[in-house]
Amino acid sequence: MDGGGTGMDFAVEGIDCAACINEIEDAVAVLPGVEQARLNYTSHRLAIVWRSEALANPPAVFGALATAGYRAHPFETGSAEEIESARARHLLRCLAVAGFAAMNIMLLSVSVWSGNVTDITPETRDLFHWLSALIALPAAAYAGQPFFQSALRAIKARALNMDVPISLGVLLALAVSVYETLNHAEHAYFDSAIMLLFFLLTGRYLEHAMRRRTRAEAGNLAALKAALANRVEPDGAIVAMPAAAVKPGDIVLVRPGERVPVDGIVLSGVAGVDESLVTGETLPRAFTAGATIHAGSLVHDGTLHIRTTAAGTGTFIEEVERLLENAASAKSGYVRLADRAARLYAPVVHATAALSLAGWLIAGASLHDAVLIAVAVLIITCPCALALAVPAVQVVAAGALMRRGVLLNSGDALERLAEVDTVVLDKTGTLTLPEPGLSNAEAVPGHLLEIAARLAMSSRHPLARAIAAALPDARPYEIVREYPGAGIEAQVGALTARLGSPDFCGAADLATDADGSLIAVRLGEERAILAVRQQLRPDAAETVERLRAAGAGLSILSGDRDAAVAPVAAALGIGSWRGGARPAEKIAVLDMLRATGHQALMVGDGLNDAPSLASAYVSMSPITAADVTQAQADAVFLGARLAPVADAVAVARRARLLMRQNLLIAVIYNLFAVPLAVAGLVTPLIAALAMSGSSAIVTLNALRANAGKDAP
Repeated sequence: MDGGGTGMDFAVEGIDCAACINEIEDAVAVLPGVEQARLNYTSHRLAIVWRSEALANPPAVFGALATAGYRAHPFETGSAEEIESARARHLLRCLAVAGFAAMNIMLLSVSVWSGNVTDITPETRDLFHWLSALIALPAAAYAGQPFFQSALRAIKARALNMDVPISLGVLLALAVSVYETLNHAEHAYFDSAIMLLFFLLTGRYLEHAMRRRTRAEAGNLAALKAALANRVEPDGAIVAMPAAAVKPGDIVLVRPGERVPVDGIVLSGVAGVDESLVTGETLPRAFTAGATIHAGSLVHDGTLHIRTTAAGTGTFIEEVERLLENAASAKSGYVRLADRAARLYAPVVHATAALSLAGWLIAGASLHDAVLIAVAVLIITCPCALALAVPAVQVVAAGALMRRGVLLNSGDALERLAEVDTVVLDKTGTLTLPEPGLSNAEAVPGHLLEIAARLAMSSRHPLARAIAAALPDARPYEIVREYPGAGIEAQVGALTARLGSPDFCGAADLATDADGSLIAVRLGEERAILAVRQQLRPDAAETVERLRAAGAGLSILSGDRDAAVAPVAAALGIGSWRGGARPAEKIAVLDMLRATGHQALMVGDGLNDAPSLASAYVSMSPITAADVTQAQADAVFLGARLAPVADAVAVARRARLLMRQNLLIAVIYNLFAVPLAVAGLVTPLIAALAMSGSSAIVTLNALRANAGKDAP
């Protein structure tokens, strides 16, 4: 929550499309005292901020949302995820029922159609129609619930949405079919109604399945918080207590392997600390007295005494959580291509059907014939092609990206990826491999390298893992002695072997290279320096060139030191770069790009990148990223290569073209089909077949998203 107001989060039910965002936010924003209302479309989480605590009025929010046709309750992560999961299961059951019913009714309908031109008796035809009714009516009552409930909410709120004409079309088709069956007519349209539901449920389930991947919440950051803190009492006693109960000024003890529970200043001790939450740099940094340390940092070796400056609220990790939620809510206002196309669709369909009914009645047609024409108009204009236009392409393109090592977390990620004109890259773990490697193995004498690898296998330090990986077949020494914060040693024959800091190994005079992390190895009087550095992904340069050739501007935005970022930027030919950026500063850079008209793709992996990934126009992270970071990214890529980033942009641009083509197909179909239906030249049966044909064309066109590697 920003500013000095008071806030509350609500879980909102009944959200069917991104177009609901403005309706919900507007309904709440007019309430007295409301300063800000933001809906996170992904989690259906509505964040309300009142100007003061005295003006806070949650019951008014419930009432306003109920009037608008939505149900709300206080937000809880577990219950919100359960609601979304239950909705997905319900949609799948509805789709299964509609599909099963459509297949069986179609078998009966084919028999009637063929019999009408041969020798079917009226009694047999009526029997088949009644069997179709027995299948269609209960199936429609169940499978049509997502549309009927949404349409009812819209009508209660005196509004129109796409589900209103869908519901009208289905109900009228069923009613006319029952009437025709009662009067022994040749045709009934139960198959049309159920086919309509099946196609529309397919599109809705595909869209919902894409969006469900993003239900992971910023609450996952709780795993990074230390639940307990060891507070040092004035008499020297150590008391374990909840971290949130620690007060500023208290002294906290942190041992090796523990996460720091508070923000504070190191009073005493020396330790290697993984502060990837703050800088994104996975290599540990040595902390000594006077250093500022943040909650969530992981102490690898050594013991620290920390004077608390903030605990619970006000810590750096709490700021990351706040930035994360604010960024996710702010980005949720994106309205997808299909939603934009659908905004005017419902009133146009209603007007066309109503005018057709009235026009034919005025022209002297019977009520029966006029209603049949109106039903045909509703069916033939039903947005099956429109509903499938975007989800069908999304699913095919998602499959194409999966084969290239990209997993989409967001249903609208493809559309936003296609609009990217700037790519902002983190350094550590993104441009470089997540695990550091030994960069000067060839400069180290073989026997010293072997000793270093054997010693490293007895240590859990991250830098030791990089050295051990250089000789994976080496065996650790049976007896080693560890010096916390310094290194380890073992006896090799008559000589003492050491691996650790240059000072520990008496090799400080050899440690002249400041680029990377330096470890020394010593055997007797022989010494050598091992340089451990982050290594560029093998295809980083090639991928950067592909993105540049695609017209994207490139920049590096890292929390690591300038001295570590500069060589990477130079190696890749990226002139725009910045080091030492905190999460809030990264968001500020992305906001500046957005304000100047740029659509930025942010690629990062560190915990400190999670808020900026949520804030960016679109974002990606490697599969090796922290769980919290992956949850905020719109897409995740696999493997050690960076090429999936360029592939994602290329495939997305092709998918956007196909989405637009599909929407154009739907428009052209309606331009030809609607006049025929209005003129009375199309029966509901022919309308259903035409609607199915347009849906098939849209689906076949979507399959072209599989073709080609680069976008046109």
